Amino acid sequence: MRIATTLILLALFLASDGYSGAALQSGFITTSDDVRLHYLSSGSGPAIVLVPGWTMPAEVWAAQIDHFSRRFRVVALDPRSHGLSDKPAEGHYVERLALDIRDLVHQLKLAPVVLVGWSIGVTQVLAYVDQFGTSTVRGIVLVDGAIGRERDSNFSAQVWRRLKSFQMNRSQATEEAIRGWFRKPVTEAYIKKLTAASLKTPTSSAVALLANLFWQGDYRAVLTKVDRPVLYAMAAPVLKEQGELLKQQVASARVEVFEGAGHALFVDEADRFNYVLDQFLASLPR
Repeated sequence: MRIATTLILLALFLASDGYSGAALQSGFITTSDDVRLHYLSSGSGPAIVLVPGWTMPAEVWAAQIDHFSRRFRVVALDPRSHGLSDKPAEGHYVERLALDIRDLVHQLKLAPVVLVGWSIGVTQVLAYVDQFGTSTVRGIVLVDGAIGRERDSNFSAQVWRRLKSFQMNRSQATEEAIRGWFRKPVTEAYIKKLTAASLKTPTSSAVALLANLFWQGDYRAVLTKVDRPVLYAMAAPVLKEQGELLKQQVASARVEVFEGAGHALFVDEADRFNYVLDQFLASLPR
């Protein structure tokens, strides 16, 4: 009964976001530290795992689930404390989140898998490679997230001010942040839905996720372990040097710039993003 109700709610969430209604499965796994994680699954074939950004639900990947499930098995994850997953007090650091992804890949028998991470999901995918290598990985897709940079005191001060703002007025700060992720028109209803989904993450966990990201989020050294094809899609101009860094370390990496899109570039320019990802997937060795 719970799964049926969940699917009805998900269908209502996705209905106005360009999702055509391909068969969805809603399921749960239990991680190695006994946390239930929710996921959406659709399609069959080689597996793609979609990891959303900070406090975002699996459904944010609606256009990708719809498009790629015609030829692939697409699994979109609600990370711990996101969406319909459990809301534990612990485990909101990058290494544990990467272990959660490994638990998902192992339990659903998805290997070899293409890992797609957006925003803070970028560091989770890189932490996966750092801890577990690439034996279960076909390809790596990094979407508008930082790989790593030198610490900057001015940037750090901005980060801590933002973390405080989320604690002082979570709802307002969250909605303002989400509005800033788009440069193309989206409906007011969509903004409200994403904000409501984000607010399901307890504030303490939301702050911990960002604090751990900014404190531990330098994964430049991991690039030496990357021996699988990589696609890096970015919109933010401040990430230009990250793309250059990636090309220096992984010469075969493909870097795509979405200049007219916002942080959620796979929503702003879904057709182009899907086309670029289609090309990348077609280039992968069988």
